[in-house]
Amino acid sequence: MEPKLFIATKALVVNNGKVLILRESGFYQDGMNAGRFDVPGGRLQPGERFDQALRREVLEETGLNVEILKPIAVNEWRPVVRGESWHIVGVFFECSTDSSAVRTGPDHDAHLWIDPIEHQKYGIIDNLKPVFVEYIKIANIK
Repeated sequence: MEPKLFIATKALVVNNGKVLILRESGFYQDGMNAGRFDVPGGRLQPGERFDQALRREVLEETGLNVEILKPIAVNEWRPVVRGESWHIVGVFFECSTDSSAVRTGPDHDAHLWIDPIEHQKYGIIDNLKPVFVEYIKIANIK
């Protein structure tokens, strides 16, 4: 059986040099990474513009309004969700916000603002690790 194909838009939300990560809760219906950290974002709805989807997902998951700055990386992952094979292509963007007041929804139970260089100290999901490496290189963070 062919996997379901989804396009996702993901945000490295930056405020004062720190990047926002969210911990997935056990209540996330499509989740496979409870207790691990990811960045805000999600799947596009049919007909939705990429930038609108990114702003919508970040607002839904964090309560933050963001400015989309630049693309960082493209990645893909192939989870099995509720017994169904999925193929997700994710496009990651650097975004900025002028607020650090995060309001998580039911899909996430915690958030942290981290120094991107220290991303390996946190339980981030595997497909996010190369994105942080690329972001550090592109943003020339030392």
